Formats: sequence, C-alpha cells, structure tokens
Amino acid sequence: MIEEQNIFRRAELLLGDEAMKRIAGKRVILFGVGGVGSWCAESLIRSGIRQLTIVDSDRVSITNINRQLMATTKTVGQVKVDVLKERLLSINPTAEITAMQQVFTAETADSFELDTYDYIIDAIDSLKDKALLILMATETQARFFSSMGAALKIDPTRIRIAEFWEVAGDPLARALRNRFKHDKAFPRRKFQCVYSDELLENKMPIDPDDKGNGSIAHVTAVFGFMLSGLVVQDAIR
Repeated sequence: MIEEQNIFRRAELLLGDEAMKRIAGKRVILFGVGGVGSWCAESLIRSGIRQLTIVDSDRVSITNINRQLMATTKTVGQVKVDVLKERLLSINPTAEITAMQQVFTAETADSFELDTYDYIIDAIDSLKDKALLILMATETQARFFSSMGAALKIDPTRIRIAEFWEVAGDPLARALRNRFKHDKAFPRRKFQCVYSDELLENKMPIDPDDKGNGSIAHVTAVFGFMLSGLVVQDAIR
C-alpha cells in the first residue's frame, strides 16, 4: 500500500510537519466542480486536505472537455462529483471525499450544514445561488473564498485576488454588488475573491442549447489553483 506520508513528502519539505497536520485537519466544502472548481478540488487534495465535500448537480457534457479536470470522452454523461471523487481518491485513497449531486439553492441551503466546515469555497455560476451562498457563508465562522467570472478571458497574468468590494472590472462581481444593494442584504464580513479584469467577446454565436460563454483551461485552472492556494496559506498560519 502507498503510504500517505510519501505522497506529501515534497509538500512537507516545503511547509513542515506541523503545517501539514493543520492542513490535514481542515474540513472544506466546495460548491461547483466545473472549470474552476474541479482544479481547485484536485489541488486541495494534492496539498494534503483530507476532508473535502464537493457539490455539483451536473453530469459531464461534451463541451466540458476543454477545461474541466474530470471531463473526458470516456466520462461524458457521468455524474461530475462521482467522477471527480474517483480521481481524487486515486490521488489519496485515505482522503474522506463526500460527493453531493445537488444544487445549492434557497430550498437546499440548510442541508449543507455550513457551520460544520473550516472553509467554504464558492465556484458557482448562478447569480442567485451564488449571492445566497455568499450571504450564508459569511454568517458562519468558516473562512470563505469565492471565484468571480472565469469565462471570456485568455490572459492568466491578469488574474488577481482582492476583497469582494474591491474587485474591479468583473461583471459578475458588479452584478452581485448591485443585487445586494437592491435587496438591502449584505455579506456579514469581508472575503477574498479570485477575479480578472479582462473581458473579451465570443467570436462565435452562442449555442441555444449551451448558453455558457467561451472559456479555456489555462485560465479556469489558474482560478481554481488560486482558490486552493488561499485555503492552504490560511490553514498554515
């Protein structure tokens, strides 16, 4: 059997034994395992996180293959969280991965028991559901990190981290702030976001059956890795 200690030997050399123990003891929940979230999940597990809950209601589609970690021609049609869980366990078989094929909505929100986690990560696309998660997550004691829009971008050097109210040039952040102001409901505390101020246009018409904007792996993956980095850096402080 592969020893877990050997899996993380290089990380341990960099961070130290005590830091690796702190990372291993953290409970993380990740909402959305698409172009951003799937890479975040893999990075978390490779960095030593052992208790990870992944939440997504979708199945792998052919259009996911260009940017989502678990999406291949062999996994099309399969449940995303199930395929990703299998991959994550192949990295660390002793990890505790909970795969939830659900969507975070006002109706399901209480079932996730957000108060039981050390870290909550938002990689949700839906504006309504994302706004709700932000409001609920910032009411907990958990550290909360959020991804803004990763589509319509190609330059990874323009990806940044900023506090939500300081994010500039991102339409999703602007829409969220407008929603909070309209509803007069605001996040209870500050939180860090991964974002980019780059905004390109689609060069092809959007397929009515697949309304997502153009996106590419080297950008969405960097978003995911930066979210994971925020967790690891915070965990070892």
